Formats: sequence, structure tokens, C-alpha cells
Amino acid sequence: MHKVDLPGQPPEAETDFETFRKIDIRVGTVVEAAPLEGARKPSIRLLIDFGPGVGRKKSSAQITEHYSPEALMGRQVMAVVNFPPRQIGKFMSEVLTLGFPDDTGAIVLGAPDSPVPDGARLV
Repeated sequence: MHKVDLPGQPPEAETDFETFRKIDIRVGTVVEAAPLEGARKPSIRLLIDFGPGVGRKKSSAQITEHYSPEALMGRQVMAVVNFPPRQIGKFMSEVLTLGFPDDTGAIVLGAPDSPVPDGARLV
């Protein structure tokens, strides 16, 4: 997994809007969640339904400090859906579920504060 940047870091180098638009961030609903067996760091494997067009995709997320698999069922989350799949141990993660580190570095999921259609794209 990648390094978690804590608050207080300066912003990344400036980019343009067209570069940002190439990153496809969508909302989906968690339809399955379970501990990811064999992970080096405690993780949860997710199956997220992004609706027609994207479909259901798998993701691995190191979110066990704030979430249980049961609490994630039916929850909407945001994810990058156009990165190449990434092998996480024996699990193939197809999307990058998005979150933010709290003051200890534990991840808090990013999500809309009101329901939106599965597959809605961040604009």
C-alpha cells in the first residue's frame, strides 16, 4: 500500500483541469465486505456496485481502525475506477477506494453526505 500523508503537508505540484479529469472518481455502494485474509496489514476486501457502465468492482482497503465489514454493507464510497488493477497479496484490487487520514493516520472513507446514484462521477 502507499504511504499515508498526514495533515500539514504542502500541496502537490500544480496541475491543470484536463489532467484532473482523466482521473475517474465514482460513487458506488458496498455490496460485500469481509476481512482480507493473508494481508500484511489489516484490510477489508470490498465488492462495490458502481451501477451500469462500470459494474461491480473489487477493492482492498486498510480501514479496519474505523470500520467493520458489517458496518460497510450498503454504504456509499468513492473510488478511482480507471487505475489498472493492483495485486494485493492473493487479492486483485480493481479500484482505489478513497479516504483521508485522521490525526493518527487511520483512514476515514470519503463519501457523499447525501445519497447519489451509483456510478455518479465526481465533477
